[in-house]
Amino acid sequence: MKTRETRILAPESSTFPDEAELAALRAWYAGLEAGAAVLRYLAHQARPAGASSRGILGRIRRQLIDFAKTRHRPDLAAIFTSRPSRRSADTIPRAIETLRQIPMPVPQISDAVDMWLSPRTVRALHAHGIRTLSDLTVRIPRRRRWWQAIEGLGIAGARHVEAFFAAYPALTERARALIVAAPDGVVTPWEHLQVPHDVDGSRGLFRAPRSTSLLDASNDYEAVKTWLSLHESPATQRAYRKEAERLMLWAIVERGRALSSLTTDDAIAYRAFLRRPTPRARWVGPSRPRHSPEWHPFTGALSARSAAYALNVLCALFRWLVEQRYLLANPFAGVKVKGQTRRAGLDVSRGFSEGEWLLIRTLADGLEWSCGWSEPAAQRLRFLLDFGYATGLRAGELVGATLGDIRPGEQGEHWLHVVGKGEKHGKVALPPLARSALDQYLLQRGLTVTPTRWNPTTPLIVSLEEDGAHIESTRLWRVIKGFFGLAADAIQDERPATAEKLRRASPHWIRHTHASHALARGAELVMVRDNLRHATISTTSTYLHSDEIQRARQMNQAFAARK
Repeated sequence: MKTRETRILAPESSTFPDEAELAALRAWYAGLEAGAAVLRYLAHQARPAGASSRGILGRIRRQLIDFAKTRHRPDLAAIFTSRPSRRSADTIPRAIETLRQIPMPVPQISDAVDMWLSPRTVRALHAHGIRTLSDLTVRIPRRRRWWQAIEGLGIAGARHVEAFFAAYPALTERARALIVAAPDGVVTPWEHLQVPHDVDGSRGLFRAPRSTSLLDASNDYEAVKTWLSLHESPATQRAYRKEAERLMLWAIVERGRALSSLTTDDAIAYRAFLRRPTPRARWVGPSRPRHSPEWHPFTGALSARSAAYALNVLCALFRWLVEQRYLLANPFAGVKVKGQTRRAGLDVSRGFSEGEWLLIRTLADGLEWSCGWSEPAAQRLRFLLDFGYATGLRAGELVGATLGDIRPGEQGEHWLHVVGKGEKHGKVALPPLARSALDQYLLQRGLTVTPTRWNPTTPLIVSLEEDGAHIESTRLWRVIKGFFGLAADAIQDERPATAEKLRRASPHWIRHTHASHALARGAELVMVRDNLRHATISTTSTYLHSDEIQRARQMNQAFAARK
């Protein structure tokens, strides 16, 4: 159902009555009858057909009320709603003269939206945490059809809002990307920002002389984008972009300064912020796509290991900017995380035991009838679990693989050829579990299981849409994380410890589980290393628990409890 949108309270929306109209109104409020007041002062004006004297005076009052509202004077507007009284002979003339002197208001970026927009629009914006004009500038016009994410705001209301900003272009020019004065403001991905000059780095405190810089970048965002483009791997670009974006948003919102103006004290403060992002409502939320209005930079506080990784990435970024003579100094030099060893190695606790993995697979087998999943979605999830567990592939390797990457060996064995970290080429053995999972997945997709009849460009994993296109690593991450969450809810009462473990788990845990189980079942250390494509055998050996188990047993025997 279509409804009429209330007009925006723009200054031009109301005109001031002329002198004759004001004289008639003053006379009426002074005690003269309506007909006599209109006849005395407005007899020269043509009266609209059917208009009464009270109707004419009512129109003049509404003009003054609207004019007062456009000047943001609801107190004066209220005066003209009252009927004539003993006091009105004095208050009305003073109110009229006050309105004459009020200059046309100019909206400020920190103004509340209800000062300028219609009540219906304001209600819709408030429901989505948009309370100031600064909050609104991050939505317009950098997102096409931006209003669709705001329930209750239709296209007509959106056009009124856009017209308002078009009438006041200085608002957008002066707007900080995310105003500190608006504590409830949303934080958006940096591609949606329009950063003003005072925080975009064009005049950063520690910018090197332009004449000596090796970069064409005029601001911090352009400089960071150049740094990201050095890395050809999409996975690496995403990982590094996340850390640079978090810092840039924090610098603008929490410190009110550009990336190129950060000091060592700022870097130390950012280290504490990583361990506890506050305020949580602004910075922390569930994982969402970047185009979602519910996107947040963090899903939670970072562990010591993750915080150390973030600081290492940022230190490398600033070191490169110094080398390119874009900056004079690196504020992150020497900033370390307590409790983080010099070489962290692999966290082998991020994996599942044999029993836990069996339980996970059992839950996956019942997704259609227990959780209402469609057959294509459930079969794809089971393929991700089985194929990932049998091969130990990284998420990026899995989503980038095609059927043409599967090739037979000299003895009839099967291999999947991949491009891993650092663009290194390698191959991974496909054991029977992997081949069986693939056959079932292909049959569900209506494809042949005969390799000679495969289209080599067919993706190993596809979206659930009809186009059969690749899915992104981020989508794979959300699918598996979503399943782990469902599994955790299903076993919460009976196995709370395992449920908590599932809630912390990520798709990379499947790779860790593959390595631990392969070694525990007798696979040689060198073979597991080659299948995981680790640079050194010491990395793979972190998954070898047999020595620890043997040590624990011998200590138990040596120090048995007293009988």
